[in-house]
Amino acid sequence: MFEIWYRVKLFLMSTAKSKISVIVITGNEVNNIADCLESVKWADEIIVVDSESKDATVELARKYTDKVIIKKWQGFSKQKAFALEQASNEWVLSIDADERVSEKLKHEILNLDYDDTVGYRIPRENYFLGKHITTCGWGQDKQLRLFIKSKTVVSDKSVHEGFIIDGKRGDLINPLIHHTHVSIQKTMEKVNSYSSLEAFDLSNKKKSGGTAIVLHALAAFLRSYFSLKGYKDGIHGLIISLFNSVTTMLKYMKIWEIQKSSANDDQLTK
Repeated sequence: MFEIWYRVKLFLMSTAKSKISVIVITGNEVNNIADCLESVKWADEIIVVDSESKDATVELARKYTDKVIIKKWQGFSKQKAFALEQASNEWVLSIDADERVSEKLKHEILNLDYDDTVGYRIPRENYFLGKHITTCGWGQDKQLRLFIKSKTVVSDKSVHEGFIIDGKRGDLINPLIHHTHVSIQKTMEKVNSYSSLEAFDLSNKKKSGGTAIVLHALAAFLRSYFSLKGYKDGIHGLIISLFNSVTTMLKYMKIWEIQKSSANDDQLTK
C-alpha cells in the first residue's frame, strides 16, 4: 500500500512544479553566507542551521530567510541530519556555505522532469586560491545534493559525510561553484581539523606506525601529482598534492596516537 502511494506521489510531483527546500549548515561563515544564499534565493524555502557563530553569519542569513536555527555543534553528520528534518518540502537541495548554485544549475533544477528518480548527483567546479582546478581528482567531483527527503538519510561519518538515498539516482550536468580554499592559512586549519576527524573514524579500522605514516603520505602525493595529473595545474596542483600528502601524514600520525593512548589505557585497567 505504501509503495502504491509513493508512486502516486511521484506522479503528482512529476506533473507539477515541485517545491524545493534548501538546507545549509553554518559556523562563522560571514565571508561566504551572503553569496551562498543569494545563489539560492529562488528556492521555495531556505533553512540555515547555525552552530553558534561568533561573527555576523546569523544576521546575514536572516536577510534571506526567517528559518535560521541556532544549534550547538554536534558534528557534520548530525547537523545535516537535523537540517534535513526541518525541511517542509519533499525535494531538498543541500549546499555548503562555500558553495554557489550557478545560474545554469538553477535553471536545470527548476526545469527537471521528475520521474522515479529520488536523488541527483551534482558536479562541483572546485577553486583553490582563486583558480579552477581540474586535476588532483577535483575535476571528477560529484556530490549527491538534490533528493527526496523521505527517501534519504545522512551517512554517519565525522567528516566527508554524505546523503544516502533509497531508490534511483540521476546526474545533473551543470555545476555547483565551490570556493573551498581561499588561503593557505585556512587550508592548514581545515587540514588539521579534517585529519583529526578522519583519524577518529579510522582508528579502529587501520593500523599505523612509522612505516605506514611515511608510505601513505608519499603515496598520497604521487597519486595526486602524477596519477591524477596535478602537475597540469602548475603551482596550484603542486600545493594541493602536498596538502594531500600532509593530510594523509597527519591522519596516520593521529591514528597512531589514538591507538597508543588506547593501548596505554588498556594496560592501566589490567
